[in-house]
Amino acid sequence: MNPRIEPTLDPSAAPVLRIDPELRMARPAPREPAGDSPLSWIFGLLLALIALVLLPIVGLRWLPPPTSSYMLQSPVKPVQYRWVPAASIAEPMRRAVVAAEDQKFWKHNGFDIDAIHKAEQYNRDPQHRRRGASTISQQTAKNMFLWPGGYVRKGIEAALTVLIEKIWGKDRILEIYLNIAEFGPGIYGVEAAAQNYFGKPASALIPEEAARLAAVLPNPRHWSVRDPGAYVQARTAWIMGQMGYGAPGAPQEEPEPPASEMPDADDADEAPAAAAPVAAAPAPPIPPTAPLSAPADAAPSQAPPPPAAPPAQGENPPPAPAAVPETPPPATAQPPQ
Repeated sequence: MNPRIEPTLDPSAAPVLRIDPELRMARPAPREPAGDSPLSWIFGLLLALIALVLLPIVGLRWLPPPTSSYMLQSPVKPVQYRWVPAASIAEPMRRAVVAAEDQKFWKHNGFDIDAIHKAEQYNRDPQHRRRGASTISQQTAKNMFLWPGGYVRKGIEAALTVLIEKIWGKDRILEIYLNIAEFGPGIYGVEAAAQNYFGKPASALIPEEAARLAAVLPNPRHWSVRDPGAYVQARTAWIMGQMGYGAPGAPQEEPEPPASEMPDADDADEAPAAAAPVAAAPAPPIPPTAPLSAPADAAPSQAPPPPAAPPAQGENPPPAPAAVPETPPPATAQPPQ
């Protein structure tokens, strides 16, 4: 029986506990930090890319974009650009771009399947120039974040289109599109275009001006708003008809541009996803400052009457007729007695 150990406060009197080194348990060696595996590195890269894409899209849901990818790539520097909210854009301008570029904009989810099928059938003919079917949503994604041309860009564009449709919504997509679309070399956004071409804000645009701006969207660096050619005038008349302001003689089908002016499906903002353009005889040229329709009660000009025969010898000349005004004076209402 072991002797009892009395408790004490003196450390020197306490027995020393000794452990046989052979019976001591071995401690595991500390692990060195292992390097990242390729799988974890790829996963982290994907997360960073997703965050890099989502953060700007979420921010642009409320914030106006300071610039766009296409503005940064513009050959004309500096660009003309001024953001305006949707409330400062005339309603005819909103209707004009939807009528010209994407008449199913409010119904589809970012892609017009019917227009894609029609474009595929049209492009099967080797004699046809390639035609696209981009919607306003696709054009907004491309103009805001991407670059022209290439199948890789089209794939990224499709993914971005899905995101902005879900995050922004239709009204915001149309608002951003109108603010970043190119309406001429170095002229971006409807406010800069309205001030440059018509000397007024975007809120004061009338239907004809809005239709002319929308008419050049497929190829704004070639077609002119200020000096429209025959095709731009015909397309303006067609857009006016689609908006409900049709004029007599306006084309019922969207006129197709000449082959030399056809925008490339990869490099231009062509999209009229409303329907595949059908060749039609262009409407007569419309002066840029003249209204699209002439007044219905305009009377045709009449030739002046032939001069009267001189009187015979010894006869008195006939009395001169009373002068008749060319147009009757407007009737003035008599005030009530």
